[in-house]
Amino acid sequence: MSNRLLDRVLSTDAGWSPLALRIPVGIIFVAHGAQKLFGAFGGYGLEGTGQFFASLGLTPGYLMALLAGSAEFFGGLALLAGLLVRPAAAALAFSMIVAIFSVHISHGLFMDKNGYEYALALLAASVSLLISGAGRLSADAVIAGRTR
Repeated sequence: MSNRLLDRVLSTDAGWSPLALRIPVGIIFVAHGAQKLFGAFGGYGLEGTGQFFASLGLTPGYLMALLAGSAEFFGGLALLAGLLVRPAAAALAFSMIVAIFSVHISHGLFMDKNGYEYALALLAASVSLLISGAGRLSADAVIAGRTR
C-alpha cells in the first residue's frame, strides 16, 4: 500500500469529537458481534445466527453470520482503539445497511416494533466516523503523525 493511500486512510483533523462516537458505538458493535460470533450476552452464536440469516434469504447463512459478526466485533474493536477507523466504519455502515433492508425496514421506523431506528442511528454514527476519521485520541492519529 502506498504511503499516500495510508495517509488518507489514517488522516484526521477532527479533534476530540469522534471520541464521543467511537467509544459507545464501538462498545455496542463489539457486544453485537460477540452475540453473533460467540453466543455472548444472550446471543445465538454462529449456528443460530446463521440459521436466522438463512431464513431471511441471506445465504449461506453461516458465512453471512460470520461476516456480519466479524465486521461488528472487529470493527467495534477498531473503533475503540482508534485504529483503521475509516475502513472499519465503512464495513460497519455496510453491515447496518444490510440489517436495515433485510430485517428492519418492513417493521417501520420505531424500535419497539423491531423497526430500523437503532440501526439507522448506528449507520449515521458509522458514516460520520467514515467521513471524520478517528480524531485526536486515536492510534490512527499517532501512526499518521509518524508517517509525515
